[in-house]
Amino acid sequence: MSPAEEERSLPLPERWPRASKFALSACAAAVAELVTFPLDLTKTRLQIQGEAAVRRGGAAAGPAVPYRGMLRTAAGIAQEEGVRKLWQGATPAVYRHIVYTGVRMVTYEHLRDSVLGRAEGESFPLWKAVVGGISAGAIGQFFASPTDLVKVQMQMEGKRKLEGKPLRFRGVNHAFLKILSEGGVRGLWAGWVPNVQRAALVNMGDLTTYDTVKHFLLLNTTLMDNSVTHSVSSACSGLVAAVLGTPADVVKTRIMNQPRDKQGRGLLYKSSMDCLIQTVQGEGFMSLYKGFLPTWMRMAPWSLVFWLTYEQIRRLCGVTSF
Repeated sequence: MSPAEEERSLPLPERWPRASKFALSACAAAVAELVTFPLDLTKTRLQIQGEAAVRRGGAAAGPAVPYRGMLRTAAGIAQEEGVRKLWQGATPAVYRHIVYTGVRMVTYEHLRDSVLGRAEGESFPLWKAVVGGISAGAIGQFFASPTDLVKVQMQMEGKRKLEGKPLRFRGVNHAFLKILSEGGVRGLWAGWVPNVQRAALVNMGDLTTYDTVKHFLLLNTTLMDNSVTHSVSSACSGLVAAVLGTPADVVKTRIMNQPRDKQGRGLLYKSSMDCLIQTVQGEGFMSLYKGFLPTWMRMAPWSLVFWLTYEQIRRLCGVTSF
């Protein structure tokens, strides 16, 4: 058998390992995103309410909306806009995770195994896992930032309708085209800096924690590489990711949702640092943790669904465990 024929006879994961891992992680992420999306929508609404910069806009900011907690916000969306609106923006969210999760997972594994040199069956220094997680998250989110921008803006459409404001978009494709026509290619990357910062922190919590906890358990306890170990590791990763990522997520959401001028410049915030300062000065430090509960309640099941699905898909397709 010639080398070319021998290569063609290999299973797909062995012929194209990175492409296969990208596809498998994207599938697992899509499942997790659809299951937990209503919590993401609730979190976004909570992060926007009570914006100090909007209050300073006076009448242009629209009528005041009463403060609501997580459950009241979710129930309010279902009652005032319809249950289906709990999944408004789910399509760009799935697009985003296909790009974001696919890139970050492939990047992390490449950095961990090839660049940072983790040996099979040996402990992996925490600082190397942190470097890999931060780098993978930042790279993945940079490529996925346009889809995240569309997701955030579409999630706010129901609120705009209740406030008597005209809807901005007719659908996902219209949203992409409108943002592109108004702000150019740079407009699609509006808010990418806090977006990347958030993703770096979230992945330092998610990927680093999951990988570290999982291999610690395998090396130091009697637990096997199975669903129990994956569940414990994912529970830890979801909590750490929520604690580290919520402040950056609040800043990212506000920058992405703010109105813009004809040149695509934000009318409320000059930069992510300006948004951070205005938020803390106008609303207090704890405002950076608006939406923490739904963020954590979403990240915990998201991590659980994603990691269990991803590990099982890898096993079924003949790919080694993460």
